[in-house]
Amino acid sequence: LKSAHFCRVRHCPVCQWRKSLMWKARYWKALPEIQSKYPSGRWLFFTLTVRNCEITEVKNTIQNMHKAFIKLIQRKHFKTYNLGFIKTTEITRSKTGTAHPHFHVLLFMKSTYFNIGYMKNEAWSELWRDCLGVDYTPSVKIKSVRNKKTGEVVKMGEDGMEHAVAETLKYSVKPADMY
Repeated sequence: LKSAHFCRVRHCPVCQWRKSLMWKARYWKALPEIQSKYPSGRWLFFTLTVRNCEITEVKNTIQNMHKAFIKLIQRKHFKTYNLGFIKTTEITRSKTGTAHPHFHVLLFMKSTYFNIGYMKNEAWSELWRDCLGVDYTPSVKIKSVRNKKTGEVVKMGEDGMEHAVAETLKYSVKPADMY
């Protein structure tokens, strides 16, 4: 590409794709230093959701989700075991036309989390509910990053992070969900 002018509109598929490439490059550049500094750290996929909302409520819903996420990362349990994270927002559209905003988070946890501080999905859901301040239990999924081919847990310095990074840093809105 010799020259191009990009619109930089948040929902433009080309600009989203370019932005995801930029974030992936930043991650890959930082990874060797992270690996040397925290050799026993482990990566987790973390998905945080809320109830579907009307398209007109997406902005407010996402703002509330971001505030809740700030509360979550300030919790003692989170601060004790977390070494860092990458968070993205994704909005999909349901069959009924409502929006489904959710966060994809790639957590980097201390190895002691799995021995001492481990929390099941249900406990994370309750914690997320408390941070959101809602009267329902939102869906939360947390699982170890695994090698797509072998199914083995990916440890620091091993192959298999490509899929995890691609899944976390993908487009925030799929072009097909915009129409």
